[in-house]
Amino acid sequence: MITPNNILRHELIGLHVRVLDALNPTVNGIRGRVVDETKNTLAIGNADESAMIPKEIATFRFQLPTGILVDVDGTRLMSRPENRLKTRTRRW
Repeated sequence: MITPNNILRHELIGLHVRVLDALNPTVNGIRGRVVDETKNTLAIGNADESAMIPKEIATFRFQLPTGILVDVDGTRLMSRPENRLKTRTRRW
């Protein structure tokens, strides 16, 4: 089960997400579902469009399946998804 404590070690695809803050102000407020993830980007899509957001420049707010909202600094997500799932992370 995905919780705020272990979100960094879980699959993000399918979760609702919103860009809270980014160095590029044009991506602030983008929301939708995570449709794809690479080492450096999250693809966020909704019914109208999709956007590739660099992880390094943004802070994301994920909504877990239980309804809990979790804010994550994108730099904490900077790795390949399959490698991030295997690594141990310090408590953040």
